[in-house]
Amino acid sequence: SEAEPLYLQAIEIDKIALPPNHPSLATRLNNLAGLYKSQGKYSEAEPLYLQAIEIVKIALPANHPSLAIDLNNMGRLYESQGKYEAAELLYLQAIEIVKIALPANHPSLATHLSDLAILYESQGKYAAAEPLYLQGIEIVKIALPANHPSIAIHINNLAKLYASQGKYEAAEPLYKEALDILEEKLGEEHPHTKIVQENLQHCRQQQQS
Repeated sequence: SEAEPLYLQAIEIDKIALPPNHPSLATRLNNLAGLYKSQGKYSEAEPLYLQAIEIVKIALPANHPSLAIDLNNMGRLYESQGKYEAAELLYLQAIEIVKIALPANHPSLATHLSDLAILYESQGKYAAAEPLYLQGIEIVKIALPANHPSIAIHINNLAKLYASQGKYEAAEPLYKEALDILEEKLGEEHPHTKIVQENLQHCRQQQQS
């Protein structure tokens, strides 16, 4: 990858130019780890994520939002590898930090809840996933402007949860709500809109069959 040598160079510069355990170095390490994760190089990504977490714990105040992001990144890496219990612990830790560090109903909390819900859903733990999706929707509806595209994404996730359980009657109005928002805000040709269009179409077909 063309990006890898640039990331490595940036890390080396930070190590020379900045004090030890500077937050900027953690960001660089996260960037390189993210690249490795996207290439499936999980064993190379893991120590970089761990190093970034250690730096943030030293450099920033306790329960800093950056730590939640780093823990979440590590959780996503473990989830990609099927290490669900390890991922769950990190997601839960990140959620607790966000609840302490950020104002109530901050959109970041909705994102973290959604990540945990997706983890549960992938394991068939639908009853555990549902309240997290519902809470996420409630938060973004409070925190964001009316009909913000992020609201539609969260609603679509809940609809998918219902559809995957065969609860198509519960899923359909949610898909419709999400689609209305995306068509208004992003237009009919946007990739996000098209995905929800397909989800709604599939949901209706399943009810007719």
